[in-house]
Parts: sequence; C-alpha cells; structure tokens
Amino acid sequence: MKEKVTFLGIETSCDETAAAVIRENENGTADILSNIVLSQIEEHKEFGGVVPELAARAHLENIDFIINKSLKDSKVTLDEINGIAATAGPGLIVCLTVGLNIGKAIAAFSNKPFVGVNHLEGHALSPGLEHKIEFPYLLLLISGGHTQYLIVRDVNHYEQLGTTIDDALGEAFDKTAKMLDLGYPGGPNVEKFSKLGDKNYFKLPEPIINRAGCNLSFAGLKTAVLRESKKITDNEKLKYNLAASFQNTINKILYKKTKIAINQFKEKTQIKKVQLIVAGGVAANQSIRENLSNLANELNFKIVYPDLKFCGDNAAMIAWAGIKRFKKNLTDDINISAKSRWPLDKNAPYMKGPGLKL
Repeated sequence: MKEKVTFLGIETSCDETAAAVIRENENGTADILSNIVLSQIEEHKEFGGVVPELAARAHLENIDFIINKSLKDSKVTLDEINGIAATAGPGLIVCLTVGLNIGKAIAAFSNKPFVGVNHLEGHALSPGLEHKIEFPYLLLLISGGHTQYLIVRDVNHYEQLGTTIDDALGEAFDKTAKMLDLGYPGGPNVEKFSKLGDKNYFKLPEPIINRAGCNLSFAGLKTAVLRESKKITDNEKLKYNLAASFQNTINKILYKKTKIAINQFKEKTQIKKVQLIVAGGVAANQSIRENLSNLANELNFKIVYPDLKFCGDNAAMIAWAGIKRFKKNLTDDINISAKSRWPLDKNAPYMKGPGLKL
C-alpha cells in the first residue's frame, strides 16, 4: 500500500495567518485534517486596506498558536508529517518572512523536506483538494493582486495567455467599495450591495475589450466609477446602482475574455474538451460564478470552482501544493528567500501601464 503523503502548510503572504495539515488520499484528492485561518479584517478596517507593518506584527503574535492548533486539531504529530510547505511569494515581504522563516525552522529542527510554495500555484492547484483534476486545464486566477489566464500543463509548468495590464480585479473591487463608502473588505460588499441596484443604470466602459488576446484592463473602469461616484454623494439608491453596474460590467468583460481564452487553449493544446478552473479570492464572487457557469453551458465546457473556504488565502492550498511539488522532487533548500514578485510563467512579459513590456 502506498504511503499517504502528509504536509504541514503555512501561509502569511498578506493579512491571514494560516496553518493546515493535509493528507493525500487514495482518490488523489485531499483529506483536510486541519485548516486554521485567522483573519486580520478588524485590525485593518479603520485604514480601509492592509497595512503591511500591522499585518506582520499580527503574524508574529499569532503564528505559533495557529501552527500548534493546526497540529493539535489534525491529531497528527510532527514525526508523522512528511514535509513542511510555506508560502515564499508573491506577497508582502514583511508578512511572507514570518511564515517562511518559521516553516524553514520547523523543517530544519525536524529534519523534514521543505517546499517554498508560490502562492499563485497554491491557488492554481487548490481545486485538487476536493476534485480529481486532470492536466492540462485552463485557469482563470482572479485575486486582490493578480488577474490572469493560464494554461496549467502540470505542476510547475504554466503558460500565460493573458493578464491585467494595470489593476488586478480584486483591487478594482476594493477601490470601488472605497469610492462608494461601502465598507471594508470591499469586494464582498460591492457584490452584496449590487444586488440592491439596477445593473443597467450606469453605462461603464469595458477597457480593451475589443483588443485581440486575453489581456485585461480595469483602470479605466475604476476611473469611470470615481467620476460617477462624485456626482451621487449621499444618494444610497444611486450608490447601489453604481455597484450593480460595476459588477455587471466586470461580468461582461470576463464573459468576453474567457471566450477568447477558451479558443486559445484549444489551439495551443489541441484539446477539444476544455476544463476551466476559476480560483483566487475573487472566485468567491457568486455573480461571477453564475456568469461564467452560463458561459460554460453556452460553450459546453466543464467549469470547476474551489469551495468558498479555499478561495481566499489559506494554508490548505499551500500544503497541497507542497505535496504535489514534493512528489515531483521539487523541494527547496532552507536558504530560499521571500519574493514580492514571482510569476507562474517565467517567460511571460511583465506588463506595466498601458500594456508596456519591460
């Protein structure tokens, strides 16, 4: 009987302190032995966004407790764990360093293999926690810091089809919430209040929507929301209409760009039966899910979303990515350092401003 690989995962890339113990089962999916996430929403609420120094301090104060609780809840001892995985990037350096350093220390102390996980790969592989996923597949990664279409050919093998040339989708949601004074965290509140408004009330732009390829842009849309928000001041109904119009415009952009990505995936892989994975924090948005599920029905492709608890930052996906890399002998030396930027496709051009390649 094959040994079941078990990993401790640690995640501190931004404002969640998280640890999890994950074991791969006979079905090729995961047994979630523990999955602890401590959010810092209350600490950052008054600032309307994450303050890196405050986040790092909270990680330092809580990381030992979170890891110990994760091990205790899993009923697995450190001796029974096959390896340690910790997020090494991308993210806020002062935050990443907390989880990465303690992960390396545990690995060195226990003489266990260590994997420094790319946070984006954690999201990319996260549906495999619950679903048997076959490579290759098309990935739409939508989060606070990233918005990308990628072909996932295998673990550690990614081909970028398109990316945002300016703001990430999650950032656009958060800034819209701030402009409309909808509270923090912004993304969930925009979706919540959009349900109370008329999605067709405001005509908002769909930047670069007719430009060939899968690249996206949200800066112009954000500017349009700012312009309209200054006109409506304290009119709650118009605020909700603007939130609804913003959500609707995002849905239209993703609908059109995902169609292009599907065709590019087919051309590049010669695979007719497409499987689309939608992952990242913004993948929790129910309106986006409904919109893309309608597209899946229209074009007859399979679409898979992680469970909501695995959309935001969590350590279960980090442990899972660690297991997958460990099984391919992709372990790391404990001298690995944190990285603020770490693209999945190392050959993809870095986009800045209006699509400029650096």
